[in-house]
Amino acid sequence: QVQLVESGGGLVQPGGSLRLSCAASGRTFENSAMGWFRQTPETNSREREFVAGINWNGGATNYADSVKGRFTISRDNTKNAVYLQMNSLKPEDTALYYCAVSSSWTYPRMHPAYYDVWGQGTQVTVSS
Repeated sequence: QVQLVESGGGLVQPGGSLRLSCAASGRTFENSAMGWFRQTPETNSREREFVAGINWNGGATNYADSVKGRFTISRDNTKNAVYLQMNSLKPEDTALYYCAVSSSWTYPRMHPAYYDVWGQGTQVTVSS
């Protein structure tokens, strides 16, 4: 059974940092793009917001404008894992963060419809 498990979320003060991890099991994703998305209770739509994505070998990344320069996505195919380093966190970054795999694409797309395997999410709360 394919499974993604996120970890590393928590409560942090504004300006602080967190590093999210996503471990995959069940099969390898070394030929697939991977991404991070987030969702808040205030979102009217059930659509998850793209945060960052990385291509199959880590050679290309893309980011939402709201996190550029603050967040960094990386992956380790030897560990079947993807990471999100989040710096200079803001209260508006508070959300449930999900990692996802885009099995049919090697380059990360920004729309959640391109992703077919999802984790359960890890909560990030930025508050003083």
